[in-house]
Amino acid sequence: MTKTITRLFDDYSDAKAAAHELESAGVPHDDVSIVANNAHGHHEVSDVNEHGDVTRGASTGAVLGGVGGLLAGLGLLAIPGLGPIVAAGWLASTAAGAAIGGIGGAATGSLVGALKNAGHSDEEAHVYSEGVRRGGTLVSARVPDNLVVPAEAALNGHHGVDAATRGADYRQAGWTSFDETAAPYSAEEIDRERATYRSEWTTL
Repeated sequence: MTKTITRLFDDYSDAKAAAHELESAGVPHDDVSIVANNAHGHHEVSDVNEHGDVTRGASTGAVLGGVGGLLAGLGLLAIPGLGPIVAAGWLASTAAGAAIGGIGGAATGSLVGALKNAGHSDEEAHVYSEGVRRGGTLVSARVPDNLVVPAEAALNGHHGVDAATRGADYRQAGWTSFDETAAPYSAEEIDRERATYRSEWTTL
């Protein structure tokens, strides 16, 4: 049996560290995925054309730094409601409707659908998608039963946030569900969002 474990990270460097730790715990890189917001354009926005179509993204792996080969096939794309994202792995391929880095058309899938197909509840899928919209990074891993405990420890140990915790925060501010027709967050809005959660870390 395998289980899909996903966490949201407000800082990409934390997400990358968690992915490294997953591989160190024995999770193959083929079973790890990263989906990160790219509103700030840190990850070679030039690889996405004006229509949001995916172009070749292999060069971005050097920018982000490989995680045991996970990011060798990294690609850039736009998904409705999220804006520009950078992604690698099986979850990203499902969300895009085809293999990242190798397709030439606009993304036709959705992150909500990909997360639900991976075994997450509708609530979890909406919260995690909203988290990416607000500037976050998802790390998702398919793990066998014997690796569930170390995998959860790896994801939780780098400021990883589960859907229940972040969903409660969102709902307190009036949020109800992810809306793919909503405008993506601007870089300035994302900066404010990240600052809110960084201040919480310092009080822990």
